[in-house]
Parts: sequence; structure tokens; C-alpha cells
Amino acid sequence: MRQIITFLLSITLPVTLLGQKLKPGFDKAEYVELMSVFARQIDTLPANTPIPKPQRFKFVYRSPVVGLDNRWDLWTSPDSVAVISIRGTTLEAVGWLENFYAAMVPAKGELVLSNNYKFDYHLASHPQAAVHIGWLIGTAFLAQDILPKLDSCIKAGIANFYIMGHSQGGAISYLMTSHLRQLQKQGKIPSTVHFKTYCSAAPKPGNLQYAYEYEAMTGGGWGFNVVNSADWVPETPISIQTLDDFNVTNPFANIPALVKKQKFPKNLALKYVYNKLSKPAQKARKYYQKYLGDFAGRYVKTNLKEYIPPTFYQSSHYVRTGTFVVLLADEAYFKKYPDDKKTLFVHHLLTPYLDLVAKLP
Repeated sequence: MRQIITFLLSITLPVTLLGQKLKPGFDKAEYVELMSVFARQIDTLPANTPIPKPQRFKFVYRSPVVGLDNRWDLWTSPDSVAVISIRGTTLEAVGWLENFYAAMVPAKGELVLSNNYKFDYHLASHPQAAVHIGWLIGTAFLAQDILPKLDSCIKAGIANFYIMGHSQGGAISYLMTSHLRQLQKQGKIPSTVHFKTYCSAAPKPGNLQYAYEYEAMTGGGWGFNVVNSADWVPETPISIQTLDDFNVTNPFANIPALVKKQKFPKNLALKYVYNKLSKPAQKARKYYQKYLGDFAGRYVKTNLKEYIPPTFYQSSHYVRTGTFVVLLADEAYFKKYPDDKKTLFVHHLLTPYLDLVAKLP
């Protein structure tokens, strides 16, 4: 397969300039073209679909379904640019399991996915950085297939790559971007390769320390999350912040010691107030990890028999990550796409996103 892809690329793409062809900054036409590419993850679109066909990119390769119903496509252009298009959640229950497997794990470590596959990853360096375990599994399986194709593309003269995904595909695009850029820092991907990421309708991939490093990594216009302000998906996963989620130096760290120094009964009153403020969040975090970590992990093992669940990071503080391009839903939008509790994805589909982005200058 690798030889076939290299041959196809050598025919359709001139093995010429390895220089940077991607430009920083959000580009509306660029996003629409990438959404058109992403829409082709659906095997057969309706004949009357309002989603345009890709104008710049041509389909080259589709991966097998791997992991928890994950898949990606490779598209290329005549000017030696490629798109890594990552599929979102499907109607299959296992794909939804990946979303609900929402405990956090450290952003640097190893996942044992099978007896023959251990995924070493380094998505962020800070010891408090953590990410969503379900989407990390998706990233791990897709990376195993993406890296050989990436190598073939580079050898065929492609040095510019878009990383694109909508919904769950956007969440994985965050983590895939971190993974590929870290491999580049380690010298495993040439420094001449350039990545630009368009997440779309993506949920929150990790905690604040992960977000800081992702934003520093993609700063200057190299990573976006495009969101419809009426869409609930970017508001997920539910975030629980405890006092443990702050940086080491913070005004809350010394409160227990200060309370002890107070005289009776002031110390009891302050301790009571402190516990009332801190313990509910800690309890909620405990249940979060119990049901969306341990319990969901049992079902993951029914699909990935040799998977060994990792030790979870003690946090559920999910935050919005990256540079946001907000598509603001206005009165005209809600007339066309009214809120409807029976149609949960009315604001999440590609068509409302493309309608709103068309209004941008």
C-alpha cells in the first residue's frame, strides 16, 4: 500500500518545492474546502446536499476502521499539500463509548493497547497536563496508520499538511497535532514539514496545562477550533474544577494550615466553610472518574481485549483549547435552525456551520 500511495503521489504531484505553502491565520475559503473534504467521510452524500465538492483536493487513501470506530482519509492537491481528515463520531455505539470514556490521563506516558502495540506519547511536558483517555486511544490507533503514509507523502515531495476534523474528529485533531509536532521536535519528522490544524465543533480535549502547551505550540495562527455558538458539543466534556487543579503556587494551598492557627470556635467555622466549598467538587470528580473512567473502561476492554487501562490523572478540569473562531448564531440563524430538544444535533451538523461561516467577512 505504501508503494502504491507513493506512486500515485508521484503522478499527480510534482516532486518540487518543499518550502512552506501554508499561511498562518484563519482563512474562510480554506475552512470551507476542508469541511468539503471532511464531508466525504460519509460514503454516499445525498445528491441534493448543500455541501460543495472539494475544489482543490483529491481523494487518495482511506484507512481501515481501527480502535473505537476511528478512521481517517488522505487528500492531496496538485501543489503538493495534503489533508489528514479525521472522522467524527458515527452511529456505532463503540464510537460513542470513546466519547464517554472521559477520565483524564497524563499528557505524557504510554498506553498498552494490545500485546503488540504500546503507544508512547508526549503531548505536553508539564507534569499537571492531562487529556481525555477515549480520544487518546483514537489518536493512538490512527497514528499507527497515519505515520507511514505521512512518510510516503514526505518522500513524494509533500511538506505541508492540514489536520482536520469535525466533532470527535476535531477532538482527536487536537491530540494528533500535539503528537505529530512532538515527534517533529524529537527529529522523527523533518523540520521542513509544516502543519496547520482546523478543528471544527471540537469538544474540550484536556485540562488547562495541556491547553497552555497546545496554544503555545500552534500560536501565531497555526491552530483553530471553529464553533457554532448554538452548538452544545464544544461545551463538553463537563468540567469539574477542584483546588488541586491550580498551579502549585496559589492562595488556596495554605488555607488548611491557616485555619488550624485560628482560635476556637473561629477555626471550626472556617473549616466548615472550607469543606463546604472544596469537598463537593472533589466528590463530583471521584464519581466522574468512577463512571466515565473505571466503569466505561470495562466496556472498552470488551472491544479492545488486550487493552490495559492506565492510571487516571486526578482531574476532570476540561477547558476550551486553542484559538477559537466563533460563528455567532443570530436571529436569522435560529429562524432557519430553531432549537429543538428532540433534534439534539440541529446546531452541530456541517450545514449550519457552513451557513454561518459564509456570513464571515
